[in-house]
Amino acid sequence: MTSTHSNQTKHWQYIDAQHHLHPFSAHAELAQEGARVIVKAEGVYLYDSEGKRLLDGMAGLWCVNVGYGREELALAGYKALKELPYYNTFFQTTHPYVAELSQKLAEITPAGIERFFFANSGSEGNDSAVKIIRYFWNLQGKPNKKTIIARKKAYHGVTMIAASLSGLTSMHPQADLPLPGFVHIDCPYWYGDGGNETPEDFGLRIARALETKILELGADNVAAFVAEPVQGAGGLIIPPSTYWPEIQRICRKYDVLLHVDEVICGFGRTGQWFGSDTYGIEPDMINMAKGLSSGYQPIAAVGLGSRVGDAVFNSKEEWSHGFTYSGHPVAAAVALANLEVLQKEHLVEKAGGATGAYFQKKLRELADHPLVGETRGVGLLGAIELVRDKATRDRFDPALEVGYRCRKHSFASGLVMRAIGDTMVLSPPLSITEAETDELFDLARHAIDLIARELGYL
Repeated sequence: MTSTHSNQTKHWQYIDAQHHLHPFSAHAELAQEGARVIVKAEGVYLYDSEGKRLLDGMAGLWCVNVGYGREELALAGYKALKELPYYNTFFQTTHPYVAELSQKLAEITPAGIERFFFANSGSEGNDSAVKIIRYFWNLQGKPNKKTIIARKKAYHGVTMIAASLSGLTSMHPQADLPLPGFVHIDCPYWYGDGGNETPEDFGLRIARALETKILELGADNVAAFVAEPVQGAGGLIIPPSTYWPEIQRICRKYDVLLHVDEVICGFGRTGQWFGSDTYGIEPDMINMAKGLSSGYQPIAAVGLGSRVGDAVFNSKEEWSHGFTYSGHPVAAAVALANLEVLQKEHLVEKAGGATGAYFQKKLRELADHPLVGETRGVGLLGAIELVRDKATRDRFDPALEVGYRCRKHSFASGLVMRAIGDTMVLSPPLSITEAETDELFDLARHAIDLIARELGYL
């Protein structure tokens, strides 16, 4: 570390603390510690302003599916910036990038998803989806079908609507949320809540909580059920095999739309193009973002099946919704290039094949650790439960901040690994190699060893 580096880092940390409000941060504490300054990224690695290398085990925020430093994506953005740096899709106007991206998405999304509305983030996408759901039922002459059911521990974004959908209650008090019309049911977290039930019995019981809630509210009042195929920010909750078939049966029985949030699971993360493909889900609507451009540009899309899409398309009135940057040409161009890389390099197939199988093998090997109660994963998603007692699944006192401390050890050792409570989560780029996977899990075990020693387990 040179003094020049240190001085530049301190300068950036100072001006950041003075002027930048960070997402999900306690700003006084952040200012005191000084923000980590990332200046470069390549492949699966990040580099900070002091020259330290970090293996990004979270692909940014679950999003950099093709890895960092992809020249194809940079060139696609540069070409679009030169040819058409901006124009809107209002006023009966389109451009080649968004038209071709729409066609490409119709080819790779779950069967029946044919029309797409573009936004700039997953939060905006889910906000838009709720408006579409309400508009659809108005068009059907059923204005009372407005209540939306989501799940506890769900994360669907941070706008007023998306945060109301979300079941992470810590997000609600500061903005007096959730808004009326949003209710939450239990989620299929077998390790945390399943007790002595088999995963299959637990999955059925938790799915049937949806039917109970629909009957309580009245089916004529329930518009939609909204859920992630695998819950991400809620703790990487993977549903038992019985869960999604029962959810779909219930939605069909009571004529409740099924809106699937594919923001994390989409574009190969679960080993198929979409989580809906992995779990045999037939959605009425989906929301996608993150992996759509691998995070290289802000872009999201709400995909509509024929029932909802035809209703909106065939309406005689103007649909009063849209953003300045809906279908932005540069973002659409980069997204197209990203999808081409995913297809050309067979990254989705590898996530569902050799790359994902090796990742899951290395993840399972951590289960022998005295601090690890369970490992679970699918594709290139993995969770590691840190527990006080493996046999009883007893948790640590939250005041010990075990997960947070493990995360700090992880960063200090050179690995970005996320802590959701005391659940450690991994979601690396789909482009990760076997050697890089070995490095990732060596660093993860080292971080868990360090916190285990502090707690007296090693």
